[in-house]
Amino acid sequence: MQQLNLLGSAPTVRCRMEGHFLCIKPSEKLSSNSSLSIRKSLSEKHSILKSAVPSQCRMQASNTATGGIQADSKEQPKEAKLWGGRFEKGVTPAVEKFGQSVSYDRKLYKHDLMGSRAHASMLAKQGIITVQDRDAILNGIDEIEKRIDDGKFNWRADREDVHMNVEAALIELVGEPAKKLHTARSRNDQVVTDVRLWCRDAINDIVQRIKYLQVSLVQLARENEGLVVPGYTHLQRAQPLLLQHLLLAFVEMLERDASRLLDCQARLNFSPLGACALAGTGLPIDRHNTAEALGFTEPMRNSVDAVADRDFLIELLGANSIIAIHLSRLAEEWVLWASEEFGFLTPSDAVSTGSSIMPQKKNPDPMELVRGKSARVIGDLTTVLVLCKGLPMAYNRDLQEDKEPLFDSVETINTVLDVTAEFAQNVVFNKDRISKSLPAGHLDATTLADYLVYKGIPFRTSHDIVGKAVAIAVSKRIELKDLSLEEFLRINPVFEEDVYTFLGVENSIAKFRSYGSTGAEPVAEQMKFWISKLGM
Repeated sequence: MQQLNLLGSAPTVRCRMEGHFLCIKPSEKLSSNSSLSIRKSLSEKHSILKSAVPSQCRMQASNTATGGIQADSKEQPKEAKLWGGRFEKGVTPAVEKFGQSVSYDRKLYKHDLMGSRAHASMLAKQGIITVQDRDAILNGIDEIEKRIDDGKFNWRADREDVHMNVEAALIELVGEPAKKLHTARSRNDQVVTDVRLWCRDAINDIVQRIKYLQVSLVQLARENEGLVVPGYTHLQRAQPLLLQHLLLAFVEMLERDASRLLDCQARLNFSPLGACALAGTGLPIDRHNTAEALGFTEPMRNSVDAVADRDFLIELLGANSIIAIHLSRLAEEWVLWASEEFGFLTPSDAVSTGSSIMPQKKNPDPMELVRGKSARVIGDLTTVLVLCKGLPMAYNRDLQEDKEPLFDSVETINTVLDVTAEFAQNVVFNKDRISKSLPAGHLDATTLADYLVYKGIPFRTSHDIVGKAVAIAVSKRIELKDLSLEEFLRINPVFEEDVYTFLGVENSIAKFRSYGSTGAEPVAEQMKFWISKLGM
């Protein structure tokens, strides 16, 4: 649709509506100081456009904006906002749709109800509300939870968010006692309490999925004991590795990922509840009581900090981003190895897809998507970092925008962990192809340098000597082990017949003995450790 030009001559605006065109003739040129005329003209054109849009299209747009939550004023009577005492007019429909968050923050309902139960019980314990009011509130909360669980709860966009939806429904259910629930509580401390509780549970879920992937990788390593593969640096042949050693490298990364999440969980497990809007309250609440009831370590010491910061959320998204990067690296490795150029790995049909035009194709698409979705998780982190940059103290409505990237990051990480584990359970390493690839690249060159060190030659000199041997082998298109002893002696007289016990990938692997290295014994120790740790 062409844009209206209200300050000068305007072309006819043509709007396509169900196969028809709505034509709006250009208005006469307006002077630059005719702001009232401009607003009137814009309002008239908006009304024409709005009336021309079929009602079902308007309803569809409304549902899209609110995630399917009821929002149409004709179907739902307007009600006064719970915060609306000082206002004479309600917000416009556009502002209402723009400001609602219930379409996504209703994910927090379990944790919101947990917080309300703890808060109501504390208020009664402190004598701020009666035991009868507490019981009415708790019974009402139980009923609301049942309705939500059964899919019978009426989520309303005009009630803005999960908190106001629950509170308004509670007032409808139990009346006056429900109006006391928000005593000594603000949505500012309420929402961050919910989010901390949600993150705490989400971390437990992610950690369990990490362990499942670790078990899948260790099992895959178990099935490929003794298999030697080329190791790469700069994507060039470097040294031989046991495949078990390479797979366990990712297991180690995942262990640190889980550790980071658990560290984050320990830091976020402090209660903001009772911090209220930002300054706390003069009422005799017991924040230690609610903190204990909700399983927090203790209340946060500073009420401004409690409602203002989202560093715990950034830390979680940062940890998720590192997981995504690790999985992306594993995915890249396996995508390469599944290619015809490598041919080291074949995924089963159960985790592969084909091409719509090329019948021969068998693509490791799940791993490509794991690699791609890392960008999404990193984007979620970037969103919240930029969101929080430069916010004045304390709470700001901007922070409503932290939840969608949070939910997306956690959901995406859970998905890629699950799919990567599934892929690991459905791949076969092509041992013949791998074995045939090993002679290329002189993978035993560094082991040959170690041989010279054993002979008393400084490593730098050894490096130079082996470089000359490699040059001869390259020129003759042979492996180092195929050089004759005479050829070695012409390079340096220190060589003896025992040099051949260091050459070839199998001999090379056998020489590795340092802790954590790729030798058979160190790798067996690593396997034993992980099998025990993961309870396999």
